[in-house]
Amino acid sequence: MLRLGTLLLLCGSVFANELTINKIEDAAKAGQFTNIKIGNIQVPAGQTLHLKGLKAGTKIDFVGKVTFGFKQWEGPLIKIEGKGITVTGSPGHVIDCDGKRWWDGKGGNGGTTKPKFFAARLTDSSISNLNVKNLPVHGFSINSCQKLAITGVNIDVSSGDYANGAHNTDGFDVGSSSDIQIKNCNVKNQDDCLAINSGKNILFQGNTCSGGHGISIGSVGARKDNVVQGVIIKDNVVMKSTNGIRVKTVLNAVGSVSDVTFENIKLVDISKVGITVQGNYLNGGPKGEPTGGVPIRDLTIKNVYGNVLPQGTNILVWVKNASNWKWDDKITGGTKARPCQGFPNGTPKKC
Repeated sequence: MLRLGTLLLLCGSVFANELTINKIEDAAKAGQFTNIKIGNIQVPAGQTLHLKGLKAGTKIDFVGKVTFGFKQWEGPLIKIEGKGITVTGSPGHVIDCDGKRWWDGKGGNGGTTKPKFFAARLTDSSISNLNVKNLPVHGFSINSCQKLAITGVNIDVSSGDYANGAHNTDGFDVGSSSDIQIKNCNVKNQDDCLAINSGKNILFQGNTCSGGHGISIGSVGARKDNVVQGVIIKDNVVMKSTNGIRVKTVLNAVGSVSDVTFENIKLVDISKVGITVQGNYLNGGPKGEPTGGVPIRDLTIKNVYGNVLPQGTNILVWVKNASNWKWDDKITGGTKARPCQGFPNGTPKKC
């Protein structure tokens, strides 16, 4: 029988139970074990469960309930670094952030300082089958990663709807990363299901997004890396969200968005805008005339279909310097007129 504060070592494995968070990190950093099982622990308030220095081939398996102490801080709650790492969740596990302790309706824009959830700094690695509940704020930060596959992750922040104050609970944020695949995940949240701020060769396929702000490229601009290239977003469902799909570039910024495809995307009961492509984004929404410093080139909208609620808008386009678009949508229902400007030559105006 395991005792509190002990580690069970079996055949190169380490099993952590309650009160052993520092021992987990020390074992991982030392590279002593290639199989790390984590369950039935509470990470101390203000501390990151930080696994680094891992040997290639290490498997990290969440096998029970993981919780976190409360503190106002920026996080992240979990950070995993390495090459050739497998992160997975066994049946019955849950990573419960208990975000309601931080929710105040302001997200990352003020009020209570809220910890981000998971910083992935991984190469040639995978994350699969994690069950995550009640993010305080942003979810998975995929930054400076290469060849990372994420599959079967469930993020459920449905209890934090706007009446309860959850905000900026992004599912997946991608920046400065390449060869990323996110497939067959389910996200219930109050912000972007996916936001790609920079990166190359990214696939987002077979996912379901509900309750949030939809699927976004951007906002792109005003960062160190402002290039998005080679993105395929296909076979996804976006339901009961404020927006369906979006491409957002920042007002007066410099960068580029190119070779982006949205294909076979089903939209259900979108409340604001079904498809948005805009070149005048600032935090808080659009402002003024679009600027063309982050041109949107080689954009394909193929078989994007579904409905917008009557008070919403089917399509909003407000860009400059766009080129080589291909557009095929079947969005219905929205009746509210919105600005429409900048469709490139050869692309019929859709709004």
